[in-house]
Amino acid sequence: MITVNPDGKIMVRRCLVTLRPFRLFVLGIGFFSLCFLMTSLGGQFSAWRPGDSPFTVRTEVMGGPESRSVLRKMSDLLELMVKRMDTLARLENSSELHRAASDRHFPVDRLPPGAGLMERIQAIAQNVSDIAVKVDQILRHSLLLHGKVSEGRWDQCEAPSDPKFPDCSGKVEWMRARWTSDPCYAFFGVDGTECSFLVYLSEVEWFCPPLPWRNRTATQRARKPPPKVQAVFRSNLSHLLELMGSGKESLIFMKKRTKRLTAQWALAAQRLAQKLGGARRDQKQVLVHIGFLTEESGDVFSPRVLKGGPLGEMVQWADILAALYVLGHGLRVTVSLKELQSNLGAPPGRGSCPLATPLPFDLVYTDYHGLQHMKRYMGLSFRKYRCRIRVIDTFGTEPAYNHEEYATLHGYRTNWGYWNLNPKQFMTMFPHTPDNSFMGFVSEELNETEKQLIKGGKASNMAVVYGKEASIWKLQGKEKFLSILNKYLEIHGTVYYESQRPPEVPAFVKNHGLLPQPEFQQLLRKAKLFIGFGFPYEGPAPLEAIANGCVFLQSRFSPPHSSLNHEFFRGKPTSREVFSQHPYAESFIGKPHVWTVDYNNSEELEAAIKTIVRTQVDPYLPYEYTCEGMLERVHAYIQHQDFCAAPGPAPPGARAPESPFILAPNATHLKWARNASLAPGAWPPAHSLRAWLAAAGRACTDACLDHGLICEPSFFPFLNSQDAFQTLQVPCDSTESEMNHLYPAFAQPGQECFLQKEPLLFSCAGSSSKYRRLCPCRDFRKGQVALCQDCL
Repeated sequence: MITVNPDGKIMVRRCLVTLRPFRLFVLGIGFFSLCFLMTSLGGQFSAWRPGDSPFTVRTEVMGGPESRSVLRKMSDLLELMVKRMDTLARLENSSELHRAASDRHFPVDRLPPGAGLMERIQAIAQNVSDIAVKVDQILRHSLLLHGKVSEGRWDQCEAPSDPKFPDCSGKVEWMRARWTSDPCYAFFGVDGTECSFLVYLSEVEWFCPPLPWRNRTATQRARKPPPKVQAVFRSNLSHLLELMGSGKESLIFMKKRTKRLTAQWALAAQRLAQKLGGARRDQKQVLVHIGFLTEESGDVFSPRVLKGGPLGEMVQWADILAALYVLGHGLRVTVSLKELQSNLGAPPGRGSCPLATPLPFDLVYTDYHGLQHMKRYMGLSFRKYRCRIRVIDTFGTEPAYNHEEYATLHGYRTNWGYWNLNPKQFMTMFPHTPDNSFMGFVSEELNETEKQLIKGGKASNMAVVYGKEASIWKLQGKEKFLSILNKYLEIHGTVYYESQRPPEVPAFVKNHGLLPQPEFQQLLRKAKLFIGFGFPYEGPAPLEAIANGCVFLQSRFSPPHSSLNHEFFRGKPTSREVFSQHPYAESFIGKPHVWTVDYNNSEELEAAIKTIVRTQVDPYLPYEYTCEGMLERVHAYIQHQDFCAAPGPAPPGARAPESPFILAPNATHLKWARNASLAPGAWPPAHSLRAWLAAAGRACTDACLDHGLICEPSFFPFLNSQDAFQTLQVPCDSTESEMNHLYPAFAQPGQECFLQKEPLLFSCAGSSSKYRRLCPCRDFRKGQVALCQDCL
């Protein structure tokens, strides 16, 4: 700081003299704050007695208004001093600047140290103020929980004997032994005394009766729900991109996709708004927790985004976020456990306690990883709020795997499943499991001009292989298969590589490397054929190819792939059999856009390729995979699916006068009587019900499809009665109720009818040669199998 210039030396000394009062002020603030803290908390230390719990001391002494008054005064005084010091500093700097202007020798770069010191002083004051606020919060929480305890009663509590609360004494015993096992108990004021156990078990949990001497005004005061706000369609997605966060390649990919589709989402919102005609839609508060992207779950996807890894899950999550946001709902997005815990309002600890406050979200969208995370942080509240959860589940969860007791007893227990949710709470990528809800995703929709340009720019002999990872090209017998293709088509690939061409890719294949999505779309617009090698299953790429005017060629599986014979499906909570790489494309789109052939049959394969080369197809995209189709579907779910207040099913064997049905004129099936009153709250509407008795060994999913209908599990309770069998003229010599995912059903050899005892086991999936299942079916909207004709 010393310079040769005499004026400079004078300025150095002046600066040091100026800074000395600042240092003294820092010491003064520290001493002053310490004195105030000792004064305000001194009573607490003096009130402490050997053997007392710190929680008891806090309750008796710190709970009074005097402590909070002192803390507030200290905070106000600190704020006043900082304001005055800030004014003095500005005056000091102003006078220095004026003096410097007069002699033109003031070193400007020496101003920041003074300013930085002022910032430090403000930071110290702010920290002390924060401490005061936190102490005040502790006092408020303590007062709320413990209340005013009369003299001598805190240590004179006994577990009451109340037949309405049979578990109370056992829970108190557990608390005596284990209350220190989780910090959350101390957070709620448990301190090892009998009274703290009973207060906690009666007011935080619900295992003990309320204590008569407690002031329950605060605990009884119900939290008023926030006023309902009408949801308004959004077209600007800029705020959504901010909500999605950054820092992961997966999130960057999702944001790019959302930004690219913004115009299509806006147009879809406009169309749906016109279709709904201004109907009121209440805004929901929605939490989206993408569990598989958290570091704690491994996040194996993010590092592979730029290396050809699977993108289907990220495509779907990006579209779910966009749909929820465009529909006008309040949105929070988390991809870490810290964010999740904060948004849930979970107390600190290991998840043994319920949430400190009611869950602030009407709906929670997550995945199987996220379910584990939520159960960990929500503790006992998970059971209360799990009806609000929606689980994004690519391959589906069948009821037999979802019911924990049944799955354990009958061999359906897997690493997933067994959550005892309503099966409709699971939401799939494709509509393959009607027991679940079909969420889906979107593909980019072309306008008529783009479709005409594509038709005119197609290369009749160009094919693109579906497979970005080299491992997919290790198909057994692929050399023979590719050589047949090469006779008629120029084959292109988009296989990821770093420096050298992957050896799995034949030399005659033109490999473009991993392409960004826009460039990949351009490649598809030129190609005639999109070729599947059998893996990955049920991804979004085939729909994108078909939407860009390609024909999708895939392999037929014989025998079908399932958890019984294929490693990929082993452990997944489904018994579904997959007969091709993309069953949706095969069943719901079909020829001329989709060809499913036996790759091991050279003659069938070659004949199919010849026909495909000669056939001209137009770009095609099913309505349910457009932005409008997804908005329509998600809107209907949010408006009508309520698993927290669902009406209970009729008892097994009871006649259901509120749900009468009649035999169809051809005596083949049941339908809802026209003059019958509709079941209140039923969605889909009960009048869309059609009930069929399936052939032996036939699942309800297939039986309904045989009649051009969709199995609707929410209608099972209407059919779960002896009346349904009698109306269908089924001779039941006996009727029994049991837990079985195939019931209600008719066992033909013994003329026995079986009803379902457990509502969570109503299942469209499953079959047995022993039973003819009673199947509830419904119609569906054209291009939207998730919704019935009157479901919107």
